[in-house]
Amino acid sequence: MCRKGRTFAQNFRNCAMNTSFNELIYQAIIRNWDSNALTDYKGQTLQFHDVARKIEKLHLAFEHCNIHQGDKIAICGRNSAHWAVAFLASLTYGAVAVPILHEFNAEQIHNIVNHSEARLLFVGDYIAKEIDPQQMPQLEGILNLPDFSLMISRSEQLTYAREHLNMLFGSKYPRAFTKDDLKVHQDQPEELALINYTSGTTGFSKGVMLPYRALWGNIHFCLHRLGAHVKAGDPMLDILPMAHMYGLSIEFLFGFCNGCHLFFLNRLPSPTLIAQAFTDIRPTLVVTVPMIIEKIIRKRVFPVMQTPRMKLLMSMPVVSKKVKEKVLEQVYQAFGGRAYEVIVGGAALSKEVESFLLSIGFPVTVGYGATECAPLISYRDWTEFAAGSCGEAIDNMEVRIDSHDPRNTPGEILARGMNVMLGYFKNDEATRQALDSEGWYHTGDLGTMDDDGNIYIRGRSKNMLLGSNGQNVYPEEIEDQLNSMSMVSESLVVQRGDKLVALVYPDQDEMMHFNTQELQDIMEQNRQALNMRLPAYSRLSAVELHNEEFQKTPKKSIKRYLYS
Repeated sequence: MCRKGRTFAQNFRNCAMNTSFNELIYQAIIRNWDSNALTDYKGQTLQFHDVARKIEKLHLAFEHCNIHQGDKIAICGRNSAHWAVAFLASLTYGAVAVPILHEFNAEQIHNIVNHSEARLLFVGDYIAKEIDPQQMPQLEGILNLPDFSLMISRSEQLTYAREHLNMLFGSKYPRAFTKDDLKVHQDQPEELALINYTSGTTGFSKGVMLPYRALWGNIHFCLHRLGAHVKAGDPMLDILPMAHMYGLSIEFLFGFCNGCHLFFLNRLPSPTLIAQAFTDIRPTLVVTVPMIIEKIIRKRVFPVMQTPRMKLLMSMPVVSKKVKEKVLEQVYQAFGGRAYEVIVGGAALSKEVESFLLSIGFPVTVGYGATECAPLISYRDWTEFAAGSCGEAIDNMEVRIDSHDPRNTPGEILARGMNVMLGYFKNDEATRQALDSEGWYHTGDLGTMDDDGNIYIRGRSKNMLLGSNGQNVYPEEIEDQLNSMSMVSESLVVQRGDKLVALVYPDQDEMMHFNTQELQDIMEQNRQALNMRLPAYSRLSAVELHNEEFQKTPKKSIKRYLYS
């Protein structure tokens, strides 16, 4: 079974792009010249004309130190207005951006900078203290994101340009910098725009090469589908790291091109800070990962809903409707009270949480994507969202399930279209494994598809376990149920011989009320209750307490290979 997005052209490379990616950036700045653009939460605000001026200053610096089209510029730091400026300046100049997640350690950052052949590196204040410039010998300079000052320069031209930047800018624009002075690189669809690394660890890291058409495809889709509900000037809160494609494309680039006022949490995004930011900013669109929404529901809503009084009220048809309306309002306010919808992506949303949100009429939808697709593959508006799915193939994309019976038998999800990468940087073998001769990207995810084109994720093909009698076991499905049980914060199902064992990191707020033996007894009760719901071949033989939170990827999914 194969499903195409609504405007998918058979040969997407020949489909007419009515504007380029950099043209979208240009138009957004010109159209919203005197409007607020970027704000560091409880910090400085840049209007669109301020962004344009800072971009031009960086262009002058790049030009004077002989940065050429196609040269690599790396950016590593927490989300901030200046992170956004450095990224936009790189692409509108024609350089290749290399966003690096600030969660990576120093060695991983060094690996990425060296592997990408970056000539310049922009760093946040925290990262500046961690890295060792001597481990990145090919860099010509490191600039500090807070003020674009030089941390280190190995080029006389760069030193001169930075020290005399205001003079150079004033000489070029002696009267004023106006809309007419803004210039951007005329990008081509197949031209390399950025390299995004899926990991910083040597041997695991893949540099995903994304062309301008992939960025354009994502932003064009969002402008047409979300732009009807999110208007220029509307506030948006950028929580997800912009060095990850989900946050970069859907929160930042869409918001900027749509003329929104973007707010960045330029510090550690604690639950308290996020909650306060939602209240203060009241974003028109919320883009999030399951961990954030699940914590809000499990900690603030479920404890109230599961009291005997609430259960009684919910069992009464007339009363339950009013209770749901009240609960809906409270949950809606937790996200600021103004969002058209909450888009969840990056990992699977708990079925329990999803079912609850849908039961009260909360505007939630789940999308699906991959770094290799910059990232969107599928999505549906919340008013059309099918429970348990992750939407349908988006415009200019095509999705196929590699299965003899795609409706009932999971197969690998294949994607083809505008958003697909060029390949992996300096890794032809990995590229051949991921992209076949017909242009299909092999996601490594397993899924099914219904007659309406809705895609249902069933697990990762590399995570699939083989049962004792040869049956396929999808650990994510077991974990989803286990995570909703008593005292379980998160879990991971692993295989030991022919046995399945669940590792459980218990709820830290509740575990202080129990000793170790009591915790183990609770977990055994969970195991027995869960096994009654599972087929014989996927039942757990044991549940083991795990003392530390599981290590996670930037999109907050567990690094399974560390525990297998």
